[in-house]
Amino acid sequence: MALIKQVRGFIPKIGKNCFLADNAAIVGDVTMGDGCSIWFGAVLRGDVNTITIGDRVNIQDNTVVHTLYEKSVTEIGNDVSVGHNVVIHGAKICDKALIGMGAVVMDHAVVGEGAIVAAGSVVLGGTQIGPNELWAGSPAKFKKMVDPAQASEINVKIARNYLMYSTWYDDQTVEPLPNP
Repeated sequence: MALIKQVRGFIPKIGKNCFLADNAAIVGDVTMGDGCSIWFGAVLRGDVNTITIGDRVNIQDNTVVHTLYEKSVTEIGNDVSVGHNVVIHGAKICDKALIGMGAVVMDHAVVGEGAIVAAGSVVLGGTQIGPNELWAGSPAKFKKMVDPAQASEINVKIARNYLMYSTWYDDQTVEPLPNP
């Protein structure tokens, strides 16, 4: 069962039909919409400020979502996919965006609707990524525009796939095999 912990009087609010992996941690001032999936080792740490997550968001394995005390909040829109080993710290991720594996998105950055942050990129604090833009590198820089219909189709498909994957874990209890 996931760790869901109250901090400073804030109790995480989790929407309907959400999947929380056994070792995911959701702490403090976190509000999550419906149909989300929070995968193994992911940490949503709303201890120092607010984290708001929309509907059908998948936050994949070992990702950390955090904020700055009294200075930044994290907002994640609807149908967003956040890859494995990502750090989102006090940023705004708009609807249908995709954050690639191992990316870092820092305080006060905005990732626009349908935008893609490539795997391994570092989006510096205050960076403004427009809708349907592809950014890559460290620090991340604009690379090209992405066709809005194509980006929407890809990002929504990934978000829906993660909803499907989460159903594979419905109350799966496995007894350990005996030692030979």
